[in-house]
Amino acid sequence: MLSTALAIAFGLVTAAMALTLWRLLRGPDQPDRILALDTLYVNSIALLVLLGIHLGSELYFEAAILIAMMGFVGTVALCKYLLRGDIIE
Repeated sequence: MLSTALAIAFGLVTAAMALTLWRLLRGPDQPDRILALDTLYVNSIALLVLLGIHLGSELYFEAAILIAMMGFVGTVALCKYLLRGDIIE
């Protein structure tokens, strides 16, 4: 039962990543692209957590935490650059 649920979840998260990548490439303006990039980070975290559950390894959970921290900092930096034109001010 768990393997079936994981297979379905892998498929759905992969589909979400493909749609998010499409929005990242086709976004009409910069805020849409930044939001798509942030969503791509969240989807990659979900994929790593699913992979960690599937393989039974704790290493993937630590990698997911690192990606979450880097994704947050990257999103904040991109938003500050978009609003102010400078990151450190």
